[in-house]
Amino acid sequence: MTSTAAAEPTPQRRTPLDAVHDALGATMTDFAGWRMPLRYGSESAEHRAVREAAGLFDLTHMGEIAVRGPEAARALDHALVGFVSQVAVGRARYTMICDEAGGILDDLIVYRLADDDFLVVANASNAALVSSELLARASGFDAGVTDLSEDYALLAVQGPHALAILAPLTALDLDAVKYYAADRTTAAGVDVLLARTGYTGEDGFELFCAPADAARLWTALTEAGAAHGLVPAGLSCRDTLRLEAGMPLYGHELTTGVTPYEANLGRVVRLDKPADFVGRDALAARERQGPRATLVGLRSPGRRVPRAGYAVLDPATGDRLGTITSGAPSPTLGAPIAMAYVPVGRAEPGTRLAVDIRGTAEPVDVVALPFYRRA
Repeated sequence: MTSTAAAEPTPQRRTPLDAVHDALGATMTDFAGWRMPLRYGSESAEHRAVREAAGLFDLTHMGEIAVRGPEAARALDHALVGFVSQVAVGRARYTMICDEAGGILDDLIVYRLADDDFLVVANASNAALVSSELLARASGFDAGVTDLSEDYALLAVQGPHALAILAPLTALDLDAVKYYAADRTTAAGVDVLLARTGYTGEDGFELFCAPADAARLWTALTEAGAAHGLVPAGLSCRDTLRLEAGMPLYGHELTTGVTPYEANLGRVVRLDKPADFVGRDALAARERQGPRATLVGLRSPGRRVPRAGYAVLDPATGDRLGTITSGAPSPTLGAPIAMAYVPVGRAEPGTRLAVDIRGTAEPVDVVALPFYRRA
C-alpha cells in the first residue's frame, strides 16, 4: 500500500505593480497563474477611455525570450512560420510558432534588436512552452535561447493620446517611431525598450523595463497622462478592445486545433522562405487545399450576447455549424459581437446564422472583421 502526498498548490505570481493595483482598488483575477488587474472600476469606462483618450496597462505576465547569436535569424526562420531573417533591425514582426501538423502553439511578436539579437514575446500561458520549443528548435544553430521573463516588466500606453502622454518623458522622437518598430531609450529616467505595438486597435506604445523600475514608470505615466484622460485599464477591457479590433486570442481563436489559414492569418506563413521550418509540409498542404472552416465576425441584432463555447446554428435546420470563440457586448458599437469558426460556405458577410443562447436560437449576421478600425 502506498500513499501519495497532496501536491502543493503553485503560488500565484505577482507583478512588481501588485501593490499599485491594490492601492487603486483593482479587482484582481488569476490569469495564467498571475495575479492580474481585471478592472479598476467600470470596464466599459476603461474601454471608452482607451478609444477616446488613453489607458495604462500592466502586461508583465507576457513572456520575453531572447534568441541571440550569429545564426539567431536562421534559427528563428526554422522555428517559426515567419521570414524572420527579413526583419530589419529596429522593427518587429507578428508571427506564429506551429507544431508539425500546422497547429498553432502560440502567436508571437518578434523584435529584432540587432543583427544577431531578437526578443520573442509570447502569451503568458504559453511562455514556458515557447521557450522550451525555441530551445529545442535552435539546436544545431549557432544561437542561444534565454527566457528573460523574470527580467522584464511590461507597461502599455494605448489610445489616441498615447503619444502626447509619452513624448515629454523621453528624448526619443516618437513621431519617427513607426508602427511595429522599437528602440532602446529612457522614459522618465528609466531604461526601456520602447515599441509602437499593442493589442487594442489603437495607436500606442509598449514599454519593457526592469521590474524594479516598473512602479516609478507607472507613476510617471500616470502623472503625465492625468491631463490627457489616461486611466488604468485592466484585462477585462483589453479583451473587449481586442475583440472589436478583430484580434485573435490564444486559447480562444488560436489553438493547436487550427492552422493560421483557418484563422485568416495565412499571410504570416512564409512558404516562400528558403529555410525549412517546423510544420511546413502540413501548412503547404492546407494552403493548397484551403481551409474547410474559417474565422468570421458575428453581430447580433438583439441584446443577448453570444459567449465563447456557444453553438453556431443553421437557422433553417438548427444543425450545428460551428462554435463561438469569443463574444461580448461591444461598448463602441453598442451591440453584441462575437467571433466563431464556421464552414467556408457560410462565411460571406451578410449571411444570417443563429447562436444557441441557453436553448434559444438567436439570430446573428456574419460581418467583416475587424468590427472596429480607428480612423
